[in-house]
Amino acid sequence: MARSSYLFTSESVSEGHPDKVCDRISDAILDLFLSKDPVARVACETLTTTNRIVLAGEVRCAGEINDDEIESVVRRAVRDIGYEQDGFHWNTAELHNFLHEQSADIAQGVDEGAGSFVDEGAGDQGIMFGFACDETPELMPAPITYSHQILKEMARLRKTGERPEFEPDAKSQVTLKYENGRPVGVTSVVVSTQHKDGVSLDDVRELVRPVVQSVLPDGWFPPEDEFYVNPTGKFVIGGPDGDAGLTGR
Repeated sequence: MARSSYLFTSESVSEGHPDKVCDRISDAILDLFLSKDPVARVACETLTTTNRIVLAGEVRCAGEINDDEIESVVRRAVRDIGYEQDGFHWNTAELHNFLHEQSADIAQGVDEGAGSFVDEGAGDQGIMFGFACDETPELMPAPITYSHQILKEMARLRKTGERPEFEPDAKSQVTLKYENGRPVGVTSVVVSTQHKDGVSLDDVRELVRPVVQSVLPDGWFPPEDEFYVNPTGKFVIGGPDGDAGLTGR
């Protein structure tokens, strides 16, 4: 018998998280190739570390794309995220592009088959799961929805200049209490955010507080001892400068 009362926790990472930066770059490169050839094949892996971006993978495209176009797309993606730090900057980061043509051996496994049935492989296999529910207007479970919204609002405040103390790298984690299978309140919230040097932990906590309050339903703000902001301490060095990022990790 399924339990009807429980705690459920979900975590979200910001657009400036090292792995998300890599995902964003790979997505931007995919969009570039598809803009030249709607049936292009792109398997682009990205690695980021201190002021370096490394691209590797296989592509097949009927259109012409040069290295300068790829570099422009990569730098534009990083600039849009907001990285202009000494340790990772959209304009000064070294870019190493090792993308190459898709091998004929892999191509034969992903090309359209002949005969009465059309079989097309993906090159790699993966298993994903997900579900829709009526807990939020987005039809997503409430814990992940609130975690996403906290980071989206922090990014908005950072980019508009209303909260310049925030830097791009951040995580949020929301735990909800469920009774009879429905969310009834928040038991704890964790937000870790990269911030400008010189901003105290107390100040960061009070900058994050109204963001969380604006996202959660009225009366759902957790107890003070369950509201954690940068619980490990100072968080000035972050993003790819603080931890290498990879696609697919």
